[in-house]
Amino acid sequence: MAPQSTTSLPEAASTTRTGDIWLFRGRSPADRAIRLVTNSPVNHVAMAVVIDDLPPLLLHAELGASLPDVWTGTRQRGAQLHRLEHAVGTWAHRYGQRAWVRQLDITPTREVENQALAVVSEYSGRAFPRPVALASRWVRGRFGRPVSLEDIYCAELVAVTYQRMGLLGPDRPANWYDPGRFWSGDDLQLVGARLGPEQEVTDIAPPPRRDG
Repeated sequence: MAPQSTTSLPEAASTTRTGDIWLFRGRSPADRAIRLVTNSPVNHVAMAVVIDDLPPLLLHAELGASLPDVWTGTRQRGAQLHRLEHAVGTWAHRYGQRAWVRQLDITPTREVENQALAVVSEYSGRAFPRPVALASRWVRGRFGRPVSLEDIYCAELVAVTYQRMGLLGPDRPANWYDPGRFWSGDDLQLVGARLGPEQEVTDIAPPPRRDG
């Protein structure tokens, strides 16, 4: 990986906006397997959701249920909405992941933010696919063959949200995307917007022992 600029988690959280992309890279066998299968420099992608005076939130899909979901108030696996700083702290300290943020170069309108919240409402709690199914989902996506999103992978969730927000066209199915597609080495071909370069996130505090 080429050197990138850095930003502290408190600073990144204070400036992040709806649509910013957060990326993670870990060292576990599962993390490495995801990167190997998808030929990606990262194994997890998430999207910031920042609405009015609420604390910044992070929308993503994962196997674990480490934090309470802000939307449902319960701990659940699959598609989840978490307090951003708590989620990044969990991924850094509990899962041993490095984190980066890419900022969207536009300020989303209220209508665009409402589209993101509609995805949260629709997909919250949908299961994460079984690990053995991830490779086949990705391969089918490479050939333009969509899959059911009753189960949803992190990159699929971000892609669906970007499509609903009007930032990605509908020409590719959600399972065409993997975390590496949101890294700057790939041409994401956004509609009317661009993502800035990666900033590695530092000074990440561990999450509270009991969140919520």
